This record gives sequence, C-alpha cells and structure tokens, in this order.
Amino acid sequence: MLIFFLCLAILVLGYKFYSPFVEKQAGIDPTAITPQQRFSEGVDYVALSPTRAFLIQFLNVAGVGPIFGPILGALYGPVALVWIVIGNIVGGAVHDYFSGVMSLKEDGKSLPEIARHYYNVVFKGFMLVFTAMLLFFVGVVFIMSPAGLLANLSFFDGTFLENNTFWVLVILFYYFLATLLPVDKIIARLYPFFGGLMIVMTTLIAGALLLEAPHLPQVQDVFAYFTHSHQEHELLEPNPGGLPVWPLLFLTITCGAISGFHSTQSPIIARCLTNEKYARPVFYGAMMCEGIVACVWALAGISAFPGGYVELKAMLDQGGPGLVVNHISTSYLGVLGGVMAVLAVAAFPITSGDTAFRALRLTIVDAFNIPQSVRNRLLLAVPILFVAYLMTLLDFSLIWRYFAFSNMLLSTSVLWLATKYLFDRGTFHWIASIPAVIGTAITVAYIATAPIGFGLPAEYSQVIGAAVALVSLIALVLAHQKYRLKPA
Repeated sequence: MLIFFLCLAILVLGYKFYSPFVEKQAGIDPTAITPQQRFSEGVDYVALSPTRAFLIQFLNVAGVGPIFGPILGALYGPVALVWIVIGNIVGGAVHDYFSGVMSLKEDGKSLPEIARHYYNVVFKGFMLVFTAMLLFFVGVVFIMSPAGLLANLSFFDGTFLENNTFWVLVILFYYFLATLLPVDKIIARLYPFFGGLMIVMTTLIAGALLLEAPHLPQVQDVFAYFTHSHQEHELLEPNPGGLPVWPLLFLTITCGAISGFHSTQSPIIARCLTNEKYARPVFYGAMMCEGIVACVWALAGISAFPGGYVELKAMLDQGGPGLVVNHISTSYLGVLGGVMAVLAVAAFPITSGDTAFRALRLTIVDAFNIPQSVRNRLLLAVPILFVAYLMTLLDFSLIWRYFAFSNMLLSTSVLWLATKYLFDRGTFHWIASIPAVIGTAITVAYIATAPIGFGLPAEYSQVIGAAVALVSLIALVLAHQKYRLKPA
C-alpha cells in the first residue's frame, strides 16, 4: 500500500515544487493577449474556463494510453512504477507544458509551424510527416480498441451489438461529427463529464486495490530489483518475464510517462486559453493526473493476479489489455461496476481518437494555409476517415508498434524543439535537453532492434542508442558553450 502513496506523493510534490521552476524558464506573461483573444472565430479559437480546459486536456491526452500501456508494462514488474513517476515529472510533464506554451506564444499553431519558426523548413517537414503519421495511427488505434471492448461486453452476447464492425462504424460516424463541428458543440460539452468520470473510475479501482488486492508490490521490491540489477549487471537483461527493460519498457508505457501524442493535442487547448498563466495547471497538471491513472493501472496489472506474471501474460495473450481491464474491473467492482468501468474505459479512447483526427485536420490546415470552410473540412475529413476504416482491417499489434515508435520519436523531437526555445530565451535549457538526450537513446535503440526497424540483437541496439545519445549530449554541451561565449 505504501508504494502507491509514495508514487502519488512524488507526483504531487513534482507539480508543487518542480513545475514552478519549469514555468519560470518559459517566460509566461499573464498580461499577454492570447491566441483565443486575437483570433476568436467560433470554431477552434473558443474561450474556455481553466477548469474546463484542464478536464478537456486531461481527457484528450489520457484516453486508453495510461490504462493499456501500464497493464502491458506490468509484465516488467515494479520497475514500471519507477519509469512512470520519474518519466512523468522530468519528461512527460515538461514535454506537455512546453508544447502548450510554444503554441500559446505562436498564435495557437501546430507543431510543424512552430518547428519552422525555431529551426527551419526541413525540420518543419520532418515534424509534419511524423505528427500526421502519429495522429493517424492514434486515431486508428482508438477506433479498434474501444470497438473491441464494446463488442466483448457480456451484455451484448447473442445480439448484433457483439459485432466489432458495427462498433467501428458507429465510432467512425462520431469522429466525423466531432472533427467537423466547432470545438464547443461536442468536445467542450461532453469532455468535462468524461474527464470527471475517468477520475471517479480510477479512484474506485485504486480504492478497491488498496482494500482487497493481496499482492500489492512493496517499496522493498523496487529496491530489490535495482540492487539485484546493480550487483549482477542485469538492468539491460531480460527481467523474469523475459522482456528486456531497455528500451522496450519505455516504449510500452508512454502515456503516463511521456507521449508525443500529447503535443499534438496541446494546440487545441492553447487556442482556447484566456490567459498564459493557465498553461501550468492545464498542461503540466493534466499530465501529472495522467501519471496517477497510469500508476493505478500498473499496480492493478502487477497485483491483481495470484499467478503473477504468468497469469497476466496468459490473459494478455488471450484477449489483450482490454480483457485484463474487464477482469480487474469485474473482480473488484462486481458485475455491474465492472460493466460501468469497461464502458468508461471504452469511452476514454474515443475521446482521444476524435481529437486526434481533429488535430490532424488542423495540422494539415496550418501547413498548407487551407481556409476553414465547411467544404474544405469535409474534403479533408472524409478521405482521412475512410482510409482509417481500411486500416482497422489490419492486425492491431502491427498498428500499435508503429504508434509506439512514432509516439516516442515525436516526444523526443518536441523536447529538442523546447530546448531551442529555451536556448533562444537564454534560460535553463537542461530541463528539456537532458530528457531529449535520453529520449534519443531510447528511440534509436528501439528502431535498431524492433521488427519494424533493423532487427538487430538487443546488445547491439543498446550500444548504438547510447552512442547516438552521447554524440547528442556532446553537441549540446558545445552549443551551450558557444551560446555562453556569444557577444550580448
């Protein structure tokens, strides 16, 4: 039980003491005119209260990521909790905060346009390709995962509602409406309710685990892992589940620790804030709350199975993380509570999928200066959603691998973008640049060893990732020294 409260305390303390330091480096000006005030047009630049903006941002970035990812990450044991907490404070929350701040400072623009301003047109093109790719894969994943959850509900057995294709089409139709309509017609009205629902549901699961789970990991379990790894040099070796921690854990658990997808959502809310001072509670705060959700589900995956890793792995092989969610919810909340929890979990990815497609439309509009007419929105939305439907016919695990890689690659790119932003301001860039170096090592190591990459042995990919990170760090130190010697 102590480990859960320790994780919670560290996340809250990180927001209390570290986030003000991060905010100080960003150059927030409460007197500045925001993009919403400058460009209000009733579609995307719509004023939102900070509370509503927080709940929408929280639900936009959360979705199914901090549930499915930590359940899969539970295969690695208690070390998953360490990654979630530390990654969230120094990586994910910083990433989310600066993606929101940079958009606020740049008229609410999307990432590729910001990249062009701080770097060049080549980096803009790179960011445009991978932003669009990630948004598209997120949208597809968040069609397939909720459709599978809904089709597998026992209430629907023997009816047409257990047909997966039916739910795919229903979700696609909703995405079509949410992508086209002004942000205050569906998203701003429904999302605060769903955001509150996620908080309530997570609280119920956490309470049930603390009261009933017989196998909650202890703090000493985490220390034992690192002590054993240090003595035997096994940090990079397969854990008891047979999976190498580096780099796979860091790609398995992204949402909750750090996720590039979040940076694609930040401009949506940056266009709706009425004061720059709200950036910290909205962007940094939403990520901290997502970290809490991720800790709860990682603990659930670790502790809810008497058979430990073997039982969890067997259930994942049988029905994926959706079946695990169903099992945990029903076991601890009863049949009715379990059904309500599964319905809630199915709703969360839908509320991220629609904003993924909306953000994809906005990214294309920004990149090519397309007027925001209804006709143009239709011309963009219809082919995107049609291709997304075709992608749902492919293997889910393949789509997830591309999503995981592009997610980490984009988050690392945004941290390098934030580094340049802080360099230009002359403030403490290390808060962004050190996580960027670590993200570079993870990304390179993963693509070197992954089946969708070069397929090299793990020991080679780890060395390659570390070498690229070292080169990046040296280049960063040289750039820092050059900046310090630059005449005022």
